[in-house]
Parts: sequence; C-alpha cells; structure tokens
Amino acid sequence: MTTRTVQPPTNAFRAEVTLPGDKSLSHRALIFAALAEGPSQIDHLGPGADVAATRHAVTRLGVSIDGPRFDSPGVSGWRPVDSPIDCGNSGTTIRLLAGALSPAGFRTSLTGDGSLRRRPMERLIDPLEALGANVVLSDGGTAPLQVGGSGNRLQGADVVIPMASAQVRSAFQLAAIQAVGGSSVKSPPGFRDHTERWLIAWGLGEWHDSGAFFIRPGAVPPGRYVLPGDTSSAAFLWASAAIHPGSRVETPEVSLNPGRIGFLQILESMGAEVGAVVTRDLGGDPVGTVWVEGRGLVATDITGPLAVAALDELPLVAVLGAYAEGITTVRDAAELRAKESDRIESSVAMIRALGGGAEATDDGFAVVGTGWLEEGAVAAQGDHRIAMAAAVAATGATGPVTITGADAAAVSWPGFFETLEQTWSSQ
Repeated sequence: MTTRTVQPPTNAFRAEVTLPGDKSLSHRALIFAALAEGPSQIDHLGPGADVAATRHAVTRLGVSIDGPRFDSPGVSGWRPVDSPIDCGNSGTTIRLLAGALSPAGFRTSLTGDGSLRRRPMERLIDPLEALGANVVLSDGGTAPLQVGGSGNRLQGADVVIPMASAQVRSAFQLAAIQAVGGSSVKSPPGFRDHTERWLIAWGLGEWHDSGAFFIRPGAVPPGRYVLPGDTSSAAFLWASAAIHPGSRVETPEVSLNPGRIGFLQILESMGAEVGAVVTRDLGGDPVGTVWVEGRGLVATDITGPLAVAALDELPLVAVLGAYAEGITTVRDAAELRAKESDRIESSVAMIRALGGGAEATDDGFAVVGTGWLEEGAVAAQGDHRIAMAAAVAATGATGPVTITGADAAAVSWPGFFETLEQTWSSQ
C-alpha cells in the first residue's frame, strides 16, 4: 500500500488530455473477441488492473494474445481450467464471465480478491437460471461462484431485472446469444447500453417498443475494436477544472454514450461551463470532445435516474459539493454501498478528513458547501475511485492532501496522479 501526497495547483490551468482506453468497453471487447472464432484486434485497450483481469481470464480459456491481436478458438473451443479464474478486484470481469461461461459444458470457478469476494452476486442468479444455467454462489451470496456444466443447452427466456445494472444485463445477454431461441431483458433506465449497441451492430439484438431488448442467438464475428477514451476517468479531470474557476480541461475522443454522461449534466447544473461535440461513431457509440471550465459552483440535488447514470462519479459529487454554495444531496444511490468500498461511508469520511461537513444516509449523503477543504490525509480504503477523488479534492484545498492506499488508482488508471499533476501545471 503506497502513500501519495498531492499539492494543490497554484494557478488556473488549461489542458487537453488524451484518456486511456474505456474500461467498460475494454472488458466487453475482450470477452466478445474471445467468443468469436478467429483473429480479432483491439486498439486502445484500457491499461488498468481490472481490464488486465479480464485479459488474463480469456487467455486461461485458450485465447492467444499478441499485442493488440487476439486469436480465439471461439466459445465452442474454450478449454476447461483446473483452478479458479482470479478476477482480481473487478466486478465487471466476474459478472460478465459468469454469463459468458454459464452455457459451457464444463464447470468453472470464478473468484477474486478480498474486496470482490464481499460484493453481492445474488442478482445474477434469477436471470441466468431463467435460461437454464447452473450458477452456485458461496454462503452469503458472494464469490467464489461456480458456473456452467449443467449438461443441457440453455433455452431462451424473457426476464425483468429490477435494477439498472449494465453488468447483470450484459451477463444475461452473453448467455442468451448462446441459447436455443430468442430472449429478452427489461430493466429500469440509467444503464450503459454498450453491449446492446454491439449486439445490434452484429444483427444479434434489437429494441422492442415495450423497452425490452431482444437477443437473437448467433455467433459473434471476429473483427477490429477501436476503443474511445474512458469517460469515467475523464470525470476526475472535469471535476478538477470545475472546482478551480478559470481552469479548463478538454478531453478528445471520449465515449458519449447516453448512459455515461450523467456526470456532465451534474457539472452543468452546479454551474460549470460544459460543452460536448460528437465527432464520430465507434461500434455504435457516439464519440467526441468534451470541455469543462470552472465558473464557481452551486449546490444540487441528485436523485432517481441521474443518480444511477452517474453512480461511479458520485464520490466526485461529494468533493464538488464541498466547494459549492449550499448543501448538495445525493439520494437513490444505495448501490454505492456494494462497490469496492462502501462508497457512501468512504465518501463522507473523505470529506470529513479534509475538514468538510458531510453526513451519510441510507441511500446517499449530504455535503455542506463551504467553498474550501483543508489539507489532510485520506484513506482510500482499497477503492480506486476514492483514491482518485481525494486527489481531485486537493484542487482547492488549503494545502496538500495525502492519500493512503493511493495505489488503488491503478485498478482503472495507472498513470492518473502523473496526468493530474501535468494537467495542473498546464497554462
């Protein structure tokens, strides 16, 4: 566990930053390339430890990887593994693999680090079992979990998922494309629809008027994946610019998927100047340039679908709230308690550690805007987003912010601290 001290910027900054490859799309590209028979190529794959966990997992199933080139025997040629697949700290890895592997004729065990083994996996059971999959969780509904080996082909099914979870939807879809007969999935709005867009592009899915997504069984074709910059990573730089009046950050070539831009809506509602231009389409996803400029912040209330759409960025909202005028509240975000840390408690602890005022609620938090934070020390609690949000909190602090467990940032962005410091030094 490493400690990192972040010094506040001395002046307004203006920077254009190229982001690492999108993490959500990297996981999906790796698994889809593994499902396809033949060679594929993935350009601009995300560099973090979560993506590395998915990359390692597919190699254990028999995929050969040489730089950006992937050669897979296809799902029918995946080989059984003689020990559990370690998904590290990545909930996306374990949930998507559970779906992709559930039709297999062999049984696979999926596990992860201590944090991942504490996170809930019960929500996978009903959708996958509706298809006839065999999924067995450990006591308490967590990993390690066992999938596959039922001895029967999966059968298409229509399911309703009670939460707006892209991971659960994608797990179901990865199993359903291997089933006999069509399937459909419906859930509340607010999820990232990357998987749906790719299935539509391959003729393996379509939206119905009811809001349900229909999955048509079929083979995933091999191909080339060009991944945009990571929107969730960009959010930390956008937030820093929003905190510091007169500062501006521009991020070209980032995903502008409608399920990924809730944080931009929040920044705009809090008074930041926000602009976005779509420049092209990659795999059905809009991609473009975003810029954010600080103009002074006011408090906001975040609830309902917006809380879901910006779930990963809500620790940043706590930081923004401390620098805003008024009291910022977040509700309908109980899902934060089931992340790498309890992000409701860890976000509140972060603000308090830096002299701010914050209170936790059952499904969110409230932050009192004082316009400043003090220098201090924050424990990342093994959570990459808390480590990164604490660094952003230093933007307007009275002095340096020391982060214990700063190495957690490598889960999503190994070079984050260096990039943030370079951004702040740009004029």
